Amino acid sequence: MGTLTSCSFSTATTRFRSRPVGNDFRRRVHLYNVACKNLCFLCSKNQVSSGSFGRFRCFSSIGNGDNNEEEESSLVKDSNSKTATMAEETKEELDSDKNPPASVSSRPPTISPIGPGYNNFQVDSFKLMELLGPEKVDPADVKIIKDKLFGYSTFWVTKEEPFGDLGEGILFLGNLRGKREEIFANLQSQLTEIMGDKYNLFMIEEPNSDGPDPRGGPRVSFGMLRKEVSEPGPTTLWQYVIALLLFLLTVGSSVELGIASQLNRLPPEVVKYFTDPDAIDPPDMELLFPFVESALPLAYGVLGVQLFHEVGHFLAAFPKKVKLGIPYFIPNITLGSFGAITQFKSILPDRKTKVDISLAGPMAGAALSCAMFSVGLLLSSNPDAAGDLVQVPSMLFQGSLLLGLISRATLGYAAMHAATVPIHPLVIAGWCGLTTSAFNMLPVGCLDGGRAVQGAFGKGALSGFGLTTYTLLGLGVLGGPLSLPWGLYVLICQRSPEKPCLNDVTEVGTWRKTLLTVAIFLVVLTLLPVWDELAEELGIGLVTTF
Repeated sequence: MGTLTSCSFSTATTRFRSRPVGNDFRRRVHLYNVACKNLCFLCSKNQVSSGSFGRFRCFSSIGNGDNNEEEESSLVKDSNSKTATMAEETKEELDSDKNPPASVSSRPPTISPIGPGYNNFQVDSFKLMELLGPEKVDPADVKIIKDKLFGYSTFWVTKEEPFGDLGEGILFLGNLRGKREEIFANLQSQLTEIMGDKYNLFMIEEPNSDGPDPRGGPRVSFGMLRKEVSEPGPTTLWQYVIALLLFLLTVGSSVELGIASQLNRLPPEVVKYFTDPDAIDPPDMELLFPFVESALPLAYGVLGVQLFHEVGHFLAAFPKKVKLGIPYFIPNITLGSFGAITQFKSILPDRKTKVDISLAGPMAGAALSCAMFSVGLLLSSNPDAAGDLVQVPSMLFQGSLLLGLISRATLGYAAMHAATVPIHPLVIAGWCGLTTSAFNMLPVGCLDGGRAVQGAFGKGALSGFGLTTYTLLGLGVLGGPLSLPWGLYVLICQRSPEKPCLNDVTEVGTWRKTLLTVAIFLVVLTLLPVWDELAEELGIGLVTTF
């Protein structure tokens, strides 16, 4: 809401009603403009009170110096007689203003958005935005912290800038006076002693730095935010309800995947629904009930991989005292599930913690998936388990270069170079789990892979990896037919990078970077499909049949 102030003119500010302009009216206005420098009849004691202004409104200042007194007194003497007459006429006009004609609007005139009134309106709009936005750091606290926290022996502050998404914090730029980890730990403890639990202190790389720190590593700055602004909020009841509904849908999609894996046993109309792209109407659900029980083992395997994934995150976060939110499972009929969205509910202490927690989930899920995939391949080649095998098109093994080569090496050329391949349901569960884990390890946005890359190599490296990943997904190079739906999912739900850690500068070490690099390489091999010429040469599927 804006506050419009009075408009001031050099001599007098007047407001006129729409009337015919006659000679007598122009004469009165001319006389008024001449005389109002030192004697305004509207401001004199014997004239109309300020509460009944309707015609004129004077904001002129009285007196312009002693040099003009003689000139102004002569002007007043010459106009005294005319002033009295004009005052009486003005009083009559003011009395008539109390009952304006129906043809004249009683609304105040519109002030043009130019000048101090409009500027004040803009200022008040910014103040309203500040009130609606996050609470900023108290300037008095900034002065106290700058005087008592920083100094010549720790960090010499040379400049202050806004910090945070909306500039709600303060960023202290300057020169570091010692080892960054030790100084940061001391500053955190001193900040708690001075301000209690009111603020969080961040150590980040200095933005737009001219060069590295002379002591080695990047130049650092210290940002400060209020705790209630920087820390995530608690989980609400509606979020629990949404998470429960998504989990039930994921259970349903996993069961549907188990039913779809039994193509050689399903009725023809059901097979057409799962295999014909033009089929729109779903089959009668009663036809699927007899196959639900046999679909449960595969559904358990898919859900088990997702649960292992989330348990891995929680086990890695617990020793670091990092709180995690409830997982929001994403259903998918092709893989059973696209994984889950799990948010950090507390600020991460450092980049090592970010990498460890991010990698723990996909590795736990991939470990269980790899075990099921390996056991399933062994059972597929065992004659005693022939009754539990299901027939799947051999073309499905062309969806992954790495998994297709492993299957080809285990099952043999004769089994793979056919129209259909008999495999155990554990192979499907492991394949889906490994594919889902690989998708979640892609280095983009807020996925597990994106968080790990951001923690290991920095936010700049994540931007480059993310652009490359989006390009490969858009071209269908990674993920095959699942590249488009997965890319849309990431753009809608997971595109934003993770927030910085409290210590967002200290490196994570060589072995973490090496492990992450190997993991991303395996992800590419898992999601890279096999084109027809290479599949025919390697004996992965019967290409000429399809």
